[in-house]
Amino acid sequence: MCKNLAMSHVVAVLALSEVIGYDMTIPPMIFDAAGKHYDVRLCSLDGKPVQAYGGYRLLLDHGPEVLAEADTVIIPGTRMRGPRYEGTLPGELAEALATIRPGTRMMSICTGAFVLAAAGFLDGRRATTHWQHSQTFRELYPKVQLNEDVLFVDDGDVLTSAGLAAGIDLCLHVLRNDHGSEVANHAARYCVVPSWRDGGQRQFIERPLPEIGEASTAATRSWALERLSESLDLDTLAGHARMSVRTFSRRFRAETGMSPGKWLLRQRLEHARHLLESTDLAIDRVAAESGLGTAASLRQHLRVNLGVSPLGYRKAFRAPS
Repeated sequence: MCKNLAMSHVVAVLALSEVIGYDMTIPPMIFDAAGKHYDVRLCSLDGKPVQAYGGYRLLLDHGPEVLAEADTVIIPGTRMRGPRYEGTLPGELAEALATIRPGTRMMSICTGAFVLAAAGFLDGRRATTHWQHSQTFRELYPKVQLNEDVLFVDDGDVLTSAGLAAGIDLCLHVLRNDHGSEVANHAARYCVVPSWRDGGQRQFIERPLPEIGEASTAATRSWALERLSESLDLDTLAGHARMSVRTFSRRFRAETGMSPGKWLLRQRLEHARHLLESTDLAIDRVAAESGLGTAASLRQHLRVNLGVSPLGYRKAFRAPS
């Protein structure tokens, strides 16, 4: 969870020519949809229009001065030559990044990770970027622990996402950690995007949609979401889908990028978070309703995944009456 969120949290999005316009629009859409929690400011290095990939230019409201005021700085994807192809940081950019206050949360979307790496923010740390550029990234920045198989990496005060739409997942992840699942789910509904995809999910799922005429696990996933409090083992799920366990497991992973067991645990944790935020149910009842069994089990899973106890989570994110 990020600190200093009592007042409006300043998010500076630094567009670097040639910026990937899609990436740049993600933070203002997601964070503005969260209400008054964030003050999102788009900026350039010199206050002049920024060339975007695809043949258009962007006139932004701010110059680099906002970086010194920011609580979070986000670098969207870019084709800037130095960071992307030479492993270097232009002097003007280095000077701008040097104004960022210690403790500021740093984020990148897609190839924005090249800029963070060139500036040294990722040395010795875990990170990701667009899978298509992973080999180049490794060659330019061998000190970074790159994992191109995930949607995003949360390494504390430095967070990186995979390509393009994975930036949505990262911003929703940050929003959820800052203000809870209810706020994040509201923002996702407004933007008409899935409210949550696990950061460890693979970037590239071989077959996100089944072949025509081939059975899908989608109906069973929807069915399971309505029955999270029940015992849902692999045999039960496969039986509902009218598939063998082996076929069901294979198709489930092909469609979601994870095993049925891991997917089910993630859904149960998300439901438990929702209940802790939006109800006064006792902790053991939350555990039962979410399918996690006992209060001890809920406590363990929250501690492992969020680093907080159920009571601590409720105190931090309980919606006011």
